[in-house]
Amino acid sequence: MPVLPVATTAQLTGVRDARLRRERRRRIALSILALTAVVLTGAMLMLGNTLYSPAEVIGVILGQDVPGASFTVGTLRIPRALTALLAGIAFGVAGATFQTMLRNPLASPDVIGITSGASAAAILSLIVLGWGGGATVTLALVAGIATAVVIYVAARGGESTGGRLILIGIGVGAMLDAVVAYLLVRADVYDVAVAARWMAGSLNGTRMEQIPPLAIAVVILVPLVVALGRDLRALELGDASATSLGVRVDRTRVLLVIAAVALACFATATTGPIAFVAFLAGPIAARIVGPGSPVIIPAALTGACLVLAADLLGQFAFDTKFPVGVITGILGAPYLIYLLTRTSRRGGSS
Repeated sequence: MPVLPVATTAQLTGVRDARLRRERRRRIALSILALTAVVLTGAMLMLGNTLYSPAEVIGVILGQDVPGASFTVGTLRIPRALTALLAGIAFGVAGATFQTMLRNPLASPDVIGITSGASAAAILSLIVLGWGGGATVTLALVAGIATAVVIYVAARGGESTGGRLILIGIGVGAMLDAVVAYLLVRADVYDVAVAARWMAGSLNGTRMEQIPPLAIAVVILVPLVVALGRDLRALELGDASATSLGVRVDRTRVLLVIAAVALACFATATTGPIAFVAFLAGPIAARIVGPGSPVIIPAALTGACLVLAADLLGQFAFDTKFPVGVITGILGAPYLIYLLTRTSRRGGSS
């Protein structure tokens, strides 16, 4: 009978030390990301045509009547900052979930067409049906889930489901973008202006009553994805390996897909399709926390930081104010080109 090698004390100590270093790095990274998100949120509340002090902003948050600041901060800036924070978390978690589950950095909701489905439904609701508020969010959510189902069913089977899903998703997204273009061509001039501003991914005009659906989705679905984090990491090893580790693959994948699609669709219905946040948050977070660490919470914080920072840049870094989606698009497009080039040179991805 063969004798199995026994790990030495030095080897066990090395493994333990590596685990401790990885955990320490993750905690430091999470602390830095959380602090950055808080600082950026504070900057959004203080900066503008009128500069308010931290004391005035805190006073408004606590419900005090601060002349000037009560309206500007309480009515205009707080809803904008909260929407940026929640949308960034939603996009970041949705993107990291898809990328981890499909083992492909291209597999984010905005690249594979899911947010295009939500966008087409929202545009239909806004400029054709004349709906708004909860009806638009509901229609966008249903359309996003339906788009995900169509893409998943079309891509099933064979040995390269992940790669096919991405290619089919890009094609479906292109068709839905064509539908949006047609709707814009047939719409009234005023409706076109409203829809175009929304399609760019904008936080302009955000009101507090728009926030609850997105907030509820984040509060319910992000903890669900975090709770499934161990199973999600097992799916990275492949279905067979995940099953051998005791993961109920089909049930876990369905729950993760529903949660990720819903997060992306709620965020899209609230802010418009903010480009590439879902695409960038996961890879950036993975580099920050290091290999082998869970990426969902870091991706949520990274997504929030991306949206907050991009909105600040769009408002104050240029002579012209740009929607947040324009800034994130400028940041994300070069990375997408780089990934596509690298994938092409490697002969595709599974």
